[in-house]
Amino acid sequence: MALVTRNQAKLTLEGARAVLEAACRKALEINVPMNIAVVDDGGHLLAFERMDGAKPASIAISLVKAQAAAMRRAATGPAKSADGVNLPVALGLAIASPAEQTPVRGGFPLIVDSQVIGAIGVSAGTEDQDSEVARAGVAVTEKM
Repeated sequence: MALVTRNQAKLTLEGARAVLEAACRKALEINVPMNIAVVDDGGHLLAFERMDGAKPASIAISLVKAQAAAMRRAATGPAKSADGVNLPVALGLAIASPAEQTPVRGGFPLIVDSQVIGAIGVSAGTEDQDSEVARAGVAVTEKM
């Protein structure tokens, strides 16, 4: 039985900035100003950018998406059942634990060597646009 874990991968500020920059480039490419948050594996903010023209109301949403993806170790989005989206469960989880669950897409964990090192959350566009921009940030960690 191991009492201590060693050599755990950690997201650095430089890494968080690289993720943020890749996401910003994608947002510029699709011409949608975004709020982009990058957090560590515990959901603590490492880097944030509110692009010129991004909706101020989406600032907190981008952070919640990043925190939820980091804490759940999974992409954000509605709870699903065999029949599709389970709206009552999705909303219930979001109300019960708002920092760890959101039914809104656009948050993704950052994974290196099968280990979650952080997460990115993007908000201000449609859910598809938010997810596209976030995936551009995720792609940076896939090359690490």
